Parts: sequence; C-alpha cells; structure tokens
Amino acid sequence: MEILVPILLVLAVLSIRIVVEYKRGVVFTLGKFTRTLKPGLRFIIPFIETVKLVDIREKAVDVPSQEAMTKDNISCMINAVVYYKIVDEEVERSVININNLHYAMVQFAQTTMRNIVGQFELDEILTNRDKASEMIKALVDEKSDDWGVKVIAVELKDVIIPDSLKRTIGKQAEAEREKRSKVITAEGEMIAAENLVKAAKMLAKAPGALHLRTLQSINDLSSDQSNTTIWMLPVEMMKAIEGMTKNDKL
Repeated sequence: MEILVPILLVLAVLSIRIVVEYKRGVVFTLGKFTRTLKPGLRFIIPFIETVKLVDIREKAVDVPSQEAMTKDNISCMINAVVYYKIVDEEVERSVININNLHYAMVQFAQTTMRNIVGQFELDEILTNRDKASEMIKALVDEKSDDWGVKVIAVELKDVIIPDSLKRTIGKQAEAEREKRSKVITAEGEMIAAENLVKAAKMLAKAPGALHLRTLQSINDLSSDQSNTTIWMLPVEMMKAIEGMTKNDKL
C-alpha cells in the first residue's frame, strides 16, 4: 500500500496537462489521433496517450532573396513575406500531414514566387506588386490546405535589379518627364495664342480700345528704370505716311 500511493501520485501528475490560450494539444492514443485538447486544465492517460502542442498564432515567414527571371528575360533578386496561421478546427493536419511546417512553407513559397515572377514583365512587377502577391497567395493557400494552414497575406518586399538597368530606367524616366514638360509648354502656348486672338478681336470691335491699351503699355514701360528710350508716334501719323507711300507708287 505504501508503494501504491506514490505510484498513483506520479500517475496523477503525469496525467495533467495545461494548455495555454494560443495553443492546442493534438492527442495520440497508442499512436493514433483521437482528439484535440482545448485551452485550460486537461487530463490524459499516462503512457497510453501522448500530446503534441501546436501554436495557432499568426506567423510570418521571411522568404529569402532569390534570383528570378521575368517574362521579358530580365534577371532580378526578389524576396517576400508570407503571413499564415494554423486553423483551429484542423490543427491535427499540421502534425499528421507535414513533418516541418515552417520549412515546408518557406520552400513552397520560394518555388511559387519564382514561377509567378516568370509570368510578369519587369515593369508589371515594379508597378503592380499586389497582383503578383495575390497570385502567390492563392497558390500557397491552396497547397497548404492539406496542412491545416490558412494563408492570410503575401507581400513582395524588395525587387532588386542590376545597376546597369537602373541607369537605363532612370534615363527613360527623365526622357518621359522632359516629354511631358514639352507637351505642357506647347499646350500653354496654344492657350495663350487663343487668348491673344480673342483679345485682338475684342479690341478691334471697341473704338479707342487699342489707344487705351497703348497708353497702358506706355505707363508700364515708364516704370522701368532701364536706359532704353522709346519714341511714341501717333497711329494717325503712321496711317498718313502709309497713304503717301501708296500715292507715290501710283
């Protein structure tokens, strides 16, 4: 009897399992999956049942940088981050169907990322990363369903291109900016010319308007402190000279 009591105490201690809130316990009875332990104080049968604890918190997998070839045959280095978590209702799959879940996620994400990048041209990767990320997420999520994993997001972090290509892209961007600048300047000159035509028509319709505009120009010139001397002649005198020239020709 004295020996039995310590044995029972040891068995009682061995049967107690405390499962924290962010973990689940996968129970195997004689090597076969039987149930899942929820958070709290739980009991198992010592030596007959074993427990594998699984963390169900969201995890971030850093996919290492690797070389990939784009659709337009440009080599670039690219890396990404995969966010995933183990589904609570399918936690046993992460233990039964895969040996090393973290390693498997990294390797499959690397392969998928390289294949997806090959379907895009470099410009599309640089300007539309979200589309590539969604395609990678869909493929990784589909594969990881058997592992009881839900892929939450995939983010492409860096797309590193060769220095020679960076200089080429810089020159292209500079040429594009210069092109837009010239187009804007030309549009401004066209609008200014249209406004000048409208102003000329308005001045021609109003008698004396041109004289008032001339006086305004003289006033503006008088405020200039330069040494330029301007001689103003009446319009009527210019018309008289023009008439005399025509008479001499006749």
